[in-house]
Amino acid sequence: MTLDLIAEAVKSGARLSPAAEILGLSARTIIRWRLDHECMDKRNGLQKEPSNKLSAQERQRVLKIANSPQYRDSSPKQIVPKLADMGFYLASESSFYRILREEKLVNHREASKPASSPRPKEHVATGPCQVWSWDITYLKSNVTGLFFYLYMIMDVWSRKIVAAEVFEKESMEHSAVLFSQTCLRHGVDPTQLALHADNGGPMKGATMLATLQKLGVMQSFSRPSVSNDNPFSESLFRTMKYRPEFPSKPFASIAETQLWVDSFVDWYNTEHLHSSIRFVTPDDRHYGRENQILAGRHLVYEDAKKRKPNRWSRSTRNWEAVKVVRLNPDKSTDNETLMKQVA
Repeated sequence: MTLDLIAEAVKSGARLSPAAEILGLSARTIIRWRLDHECMDKRNGLQKEPSNKLSAQERQRVLKIANSPQYRDSSPKQIVPKLADMGFYLASESSFYRILREEKLVNHREASKPASSPRPKEHVATGPCQVWSWDITYLKSNVTGLFFYLYMIMDVWSRKIVAAEVFEKESMEHSAVLFSQTCLRHGVDPTQLALHADNGGPMKGATMLATLQKLGVMQSFSRPSVSNDNPFSESLFRTMKYRPEFPSKPFASIAETQLWVDSFVDWYNTEHLHSSIRFVTPDDRHYGRENQILAGRHLVYEDAKKRKPNRWSRSTRNWEAVKVVRLNPDKSTDNETLMKQVA
């Protein structure tokens, strides 16, 4: 009967191995049975039940005890010793676990659930100075165990670094002053701005929060220990530290550190062709020069296609400006699109 069922399944298009696996057999067993004209199952299965097997009644008692109000929030490792303290032994911890596993009862059975933090709200930027992201990174000093701290704010839409300053310590006072000065320098209306950061002390300190509330800024924070909630700043720091010009030796002073950071910011904003914004510089995008640049590239590609049409199987490369950038998008947003935004 088994061979007939397998033959019917294979005839209908099934592969031999998956079909045999459904019946608890291997493909080699089926092939061996086909070659055996007696068609007898010669497997050496279990001849008799173990003498120490729990009876059906004992099994039900295990389930009843494990799910009782007194023990339902306890693991078998706690239940068995407690029963022993009462002078009662029913089964070992492993037997409890095995029976619970067979009944699909090995899971979080408490009434409470582990605390979870909600995803940050999605922020959508359609132009410069609508959504900013900021973070702090450590830069080694020449004193072992001591670091300089780089505070960096970037515009999510244009990727422009709008502020980058080095301090000797992490401080919510430094954060508040830097943010206020950055808004003034760029002529930004704070009430129209969303500022995203992680959950660090300088980001959520009382002074910083008071400053943001006073200015009317929309505050946004990452979930604890979730770096992906602040991807733009994390990606920026990686770009900075993987630059060939990044010093191989520790910085000697704040002045030296700030000088190097200023040179990086100048390169990043004015020379770096960012892959997520159609390979224009952050400054070109921030100050509205990208449309002319991208239109020129489009004409070059169209002209190349006219001269050598056999080299183009499809339309030319997409040089349209990226209109919308999302920070912590809703799950419904296409994942591939999001990865391209952050790269």
